[in-house]
Amino acid sequence: MRSCPRIFLSAGEASGDAYGAALIAALRKRLPQAAFTGLGGKQMEQAGQQRIVKAEDVAVMGLTEILRHIPSIYARYRKLVSSIRKHRPDVAVLIDFPDVNFRLAKHLRRAGVLVVWFVSPQLWAWKRDRLRLVQQWVDKMLVIFPFEETFYRSRGVDAEFVGHPLAEMQAAAQQIPSPALSPQAGRNAYAAQYHLDPAKTWIALLPGSRWKEIRANLPTMHELAMSDLISGAAAHTTFNGDTTLQPPNPAAYTHYEFLLPVASTIQISALQQYIGELNAEHLKYFGPEASTLRLTLVPDAAEALLHARASVVASGTATVLAALVGNPFVVVYRVSALTFALVKRLVQYPEELHARRDRNGNLPISMVNLIAQQRVVPELLQNHFTAANVATALGPLLNEGPERQRQIQGLGEVRRRLTLSGESESSPSQPPIERVADVVMQLLQTDPADLSGSENSS
Repeated sequence: MRSCPRIFLSAGEASGDAYGAALIAALRKRLPQAAFTGLGGKQMEQAGQQRIVKAEDVAVMGLTEILRHIPSIYARYRKLVSSIRKHRPDVAVLIDFPDVNFRLAKHLRRAGVLVVWFVSPQLWAWKRDRLRLVQQWVDKMLVIFPFEETFYRSRGVDAEFVGHPLAEMQAAAQQIPSPALSPQAGRNAYAAQYHLDPAKTWIALLPGSRWKEIRANLPTMHELAMSDLISGAAAHTTFNGDTTLQPPNPAAYTHYEFLLPVASTIQISALQQYIGELNAEHLKYFGPEASTLRLTLVPDAAEALLHARASVVASGTATVLAALVGNPFVVVYRVSALTFALVKRLVQYPEELHARRDRNGNLPISMVNLIAQQRVVPELLQNHFTAANVATALGPLLNEGPERQRQIQGLGEVRRRLTLSGESESSPSQPPIERVADVVMQLLQTDPADLSGSENSS
């Protein structure tokens, strides 16, 4: 093994950015002289990666959305390929992000680079023909959901369940001593920090970590918050026989406050500008009171979920985080009509998932429901994702009652499955990121010619 190995990492989303940064930190302890390059987010750059391409420049969502961005994505992709050829890395770690990483895997293996894929693409859901590519181009598949190990191994892929890194990160965060002496003291401190009203019910809104997700999901979440503002204002509007008198500060009469965590892949200033545009749009329909709507931007999703009474979460990694925190939530999902129609037609889960369609003919999409193998959290997809439907689904989760308790219990079972081996053939004996670092270290001492993945693919 070289004393100064080059390690290529590729992650294109906020969750992958966090995992990549943690992996770089773990490897730096073992290999202080190692060089880290590739595609990554701001956290990976802060951890020491020399970013050849920035994750925020390539993060798009959906089939039709990717088609519209092909020229830009392709130019950055060629830049990555050029760097692989010019400065051949010793090992590569691809983190999720299959639309780019599958192509990179091919070039990496053709260049004789050992390839680890951490956080499996959801081939068990669709595009199962890509299994052939995994067999040819990936030396080790490290999966974070128990059922994935069985799925891959039964199909000839060297896969290992390492546990979910969010579970470890969340457990570590909860072990850090807090200055708060009680939950209420912690809530009061959080309220003071972000100028919140501790007497109101807080709802977390997680629209996604990519701009396409935010534009698809945030307007409806914004409308949900706007509905609370309007109803509060209406309840305190009076008529003196001549003039309708609205309260001078409608926001003072709302029932809820809304927390909006900002992903590392999103610029806060751009998000603030977009929220301003949504406020202006709703001003046309709701009147001047709409200008007082405030979504409180916060930096940490886990902290927001910990303090919120319940949340509205776009389908993705954030749903796993909400489950690990134990925050009751509603899953939402919206893409273009064409993308949704194609996904609905193409997605086919393996029999071992025991997934059933709902009354609208939709399979479950939330990883929480797939892990639980039952519908623990409500899912509002596409046209069913409206402010009124979210309010209806969210209502029972805000009040003490059987629906809230049932979901909390279900989330607890999901949490158990993510932190124990459960259905896995191998039991994670160490934190997920450390296990990934172990695999990287092993491959750095391996001759690529000795591995089954080879350059004989086309």
